[in-house]
Amino acid sequence: MDLQLKKSQISRLKSEISITGSKSETNRLLLLQALYPNLVLENSSNSDDSEVMLDVLNSFQLLASNSQLFDVHHAGTTMRFLTAYFAIQEGNEVVLTGSSRMKERPIQILVESLNQLGAEISYVENEGFPPIRIKGKKIAKNKISLPANVSSQYISALLLIAPKLENGLELTLEGEITSVPYIKMTLALLNEIGVKTSFEGNIINVSHTVSLDETRSTSQLVVESDWSSASYWYSIVALSEIGTEITLSSYKKNSLQGDAVLVEIYKEFGVETTFENNNILLKKVEPHNLKQIIYNLKNSPDIAQTIAVTCFGLGMGCHLTGLHTLKIKETDRLEALKTELTKLGADISVTNDSLTLQSSGEINKNINITTYQDHRMAMAFAPLALKVPIIIKNAEVVSKSYPAFWDDLKQVGFLF
Repeated sequence: MDLQLKKSQISRLKSEISITGSKSETNRLLLLQALYPNLVLENSSNSDDSEVMLDVLNSFQLLASNSQLFDVHHAGTTMRFLTAYFAIQEGNEVVLTGSSRMKERPIQILVESLNQLGAEISYVENEGFPPIRIKGKKIAKNKISLPANVSSQYISALLLIAPKLENGLELTLEGEITSVPYIKMTLALLNEIGVKTSFEGNIINVSHTVSLDETRSTSQLVVESDWSSASYWYSIVALSEIGTEITLSSYKKNSLQGDAVLVEIYKEFGVETTFENNNILLKKVEPHNLKQIIYNLKNSPDIAQTIAVTCFGLGMGCHLTGLHTLKIKETDRLEALKTELTKLGADISVTNDSLTLQSSGEINKNINITTYQDHRMAMAFAPLALKVPIIIKNAEVVSKSYPAFWDDLKQVGFLF
């Protein structure tokens, strides 16, 4: 489905939008719920990725067969977390596969780490990539080392199963750690359900935990709404008239999510954030008079697309670094940004881990934005409709993380 967005404006200066739970938190908690069934989740994400995760876990628990095939489609987090989960399901054998793009996304670092601990995982087609065959084992080894700059999803996958390993886990991260907030999110969720952890220097320890006390108040967990989804509303407010207000629910001031850094970053674009009653109020005020912004996004790379498009829409330049993980996402997000922004008239260059956008003026109209099966490409570019008409190709891709996105845009006045 291609979606033509006419040049729009926020029709009501004050709007309220409800956003479902964080995909990152939900997928971690779904895996923990499979390991500790007394956990009850509220405000779970309704994203495709979380639905796939839940469907696979439910199917695995319902089916009597000990040899099963599961297709996670485009869900990278699901692929990585389930690889670790199935590695400790003793006596069960599964094959995990996915879309053609998923088969190009590396998983070797996680597979090798699990195998070193005592798992039995092999490749069905190409070495280092899905599909993979996993034979569940009892794992007694408890020490492993990983390069610290790998995807935090590999690290989180190991940490999430660690409480169920016979001797817990001691994980050493070698070098400079990237995506620290996502690692801390995983540890905080483990702590919340009663698992003891420590993170000192580059060494993480997770204690063996047989079961949770069912009388604990933490057995019922409310998932915070998704900050990555909030990023598109920050962009919309930044590109709107002064005085525009949008309220988003429901968010915590002390969030576990790395993308909460949006609060500080978007101050530069004139977006003021106020926390009130578990909601955030975004208000457009007079922006700082900046020609270029410079940020290292190693702890929050998923908001790079949104920030780059916001800068372009405001005629500003930006230099964003710490983006090396974007090349192995749903698409090579750096090259995709370069291609699509260039079509709109931008002067942009990228390297393996950075993006540089020059300040500019005019934006080309009625450009077809290719989304590359990447939900964030569709949503990051949509706010530009506040400046020029724009066409989003394969707009249905937003269901991966934010199924109600287009309906929510209509609610505040976007024209289709």
